Amino acid sequence: MKLYVVGFGAGSFEGMTISAKNAIEDCGLITGYSVYTELIREHFPHKEYFSTPMRQERERVEYALSQAETRNTALVCSGDCSVYAMAGLAFELWDKFPRAEIIPVAGVTAALSGGAVLGAPLTNDFAVISLSDILTPKEKIEKRLECAAMADMCVALYNPSSKKRADHLKWACGIMLKYKSPDTVCGYVKNIGRDGEESMVLPLSELAEADTDMFTTVFIGCAETKIINGKMVTPRGYRIE
Repeated sequence: MKLYVVGFGAGSFEGMTISAKNAIEDCGLITGYSVYTELIREHFPHKEYFSTPMRQERERVEYALSQAETRNTALVCSGDCSVYAMAGLAFELWDKFPRAEIIPVAGVTAALSGGAVLGAPLTNDFAVISLSDILTPKEKIEKRLECAAMADMCVALYNPSSKKRADHLKWACGIMLKYKSPDTVCGYVKNIGRDGEESMVLPLSELAEADTDMFTTVFIGCAETKIINGKMVTPRGYRIE
C-alpha cells in the first residue's frame, strides 16, 4: 500500500495541485497536523482523519506509515511536502514499515504562493530560511542569515515570529541591515490563500516592526528589487534597453 506525503499548497482548494487532489482522493485515511487537516476537511468530508498537535511529528508520521502498510494513506503538509515538512521524516522512519510505499506529492510552498501575492520578488537567486529555532540552533540560523545578506540574495523568511519568539524578525532585520540598505524593498503576506489574507510592501527599515506570526511569510529583496505599480519585483535582466 501507499503513503502519499502530500503538499497541498497554502490552504485554499484552488491552490492545490491536481496531483495532490488525486492522491488524497485515492486514500481512505488522511493524517496530519490538526491545523492542516481542518483546512482540507471540507473538501474531503467523507474521509477518515487522524491528527496530532505541533511537536508530535514523529508520532504522526509513524502512525501514517503503519496505516499505509495495509491501506492507502495521505500524510498532508501545507505548502510543499519536502520544505519544512514531513517527507524527510517519513523516509527516515521508513525502515520500520517496509510494506509501505512512500510517494511524495509536491505542492506550492509559501515562498512561491506568497511571492505571487506580492508580485515577483524571487525572479533571481534567493534563499529560504526559517527563523524557528525549535529544531535548528539559533547560531546556525544567524550564520545563514549573514551569508545570504552578504551575498545580496533575496530572502524568504518562514516562521518569522511567534509568542515565544516575538523578537526574531527584529533580530533578523538587524543582521540584514549590516549588509543591505535600509531602503531595500521588502514585503510580507499573512494567511496566504486563506481567509484574512493580507500583504504589504515596505522598506527594510520598517520591516522589524511589522505585525507577523507563524502564518506569515516575509520577503527581503536585494539591491535590484524595486516597486512597480505597488508590486515587489526583482528583475533578472531580460529587459535590454
